Amino acid sequence: MASDSQTPATSIVVRRTVGEQAAVDAEAERRRLAARGTLVVNLLSSPGAGKTTLLEQTARRMGSDWRIAVLVGDLETDRDAQRLQGLVPTAQLTTGGACHLELPLVQRGLAALGDPELDFLFIENVGNLVCPASHDLGEHLRVVLVSTTEGDDKPGKYPKMFRTSQVMLVTKIDLLPYVPFQVEHVIADARRIQPQLEAIPIGALQGEGLDQWQRCLIDARQRLTASSS
Repeated sequence: MASDSQTPATSIVVRRTVGEQAAVDAEAERRRLAARGTLVVNLLSSPGAGKTTLLEQTARRMGSDWRIAVLVGDLETDRDAQRLQGLVPTAQLTTGGACHLELPLVQRGLAALGDPELDFLFIENVGNLVCPASHDLGEHLRVVLVSTTEGDDKPGKYPKMFRTSQVMLVTKIDLLPYVPFQVEHVIADARRIQPQLEAIPIGALQGEGLDQWQRCLIDARQRLTASSS
């Protein structure tokens, strides 16, 4: 027979949304890595815009002078991570179908690397111009790539991605003679959305624009370490 005296239920009101907690966690991770002198760079683009090729060339140019690691996000396979292995420490982040990375997966990838002392941590996000724009991974620099092969109308079509980025790389400029793409148009379109956006045309395979890209990274890290100290 059940007792008439039962412990009354207790209601706990949680007034912080899941999104708010994610923002708090991302800011904490951003501050933690900034204190260690690690600039976190979140690379975003459509599939095939050249993120992995850019990282290969960046690692070859900077890997001997700077401590660099890469977290590679993909729905399936580790093909991009395999391309980077041997150049820099790399960890695969497989989402299993999810269209973007989230901070807990990034943290697990960093832990898999041993949470090393780094100068630059690159996160190669899932190829997608929509969902990743809404997820803060604790990065200090958000970089969006637009390739000449996908058209110069992307900023206006996907404004949030460009509004939340600090740098836009216009990639595969060696193909400009063969595609209907105007660099000036895509830069103007993007700056209507984000007037402070830094734009760098890149031809990674030929080395075009890589000096400016490297300077952008080093300057961003110098600003980070100066503000942290």
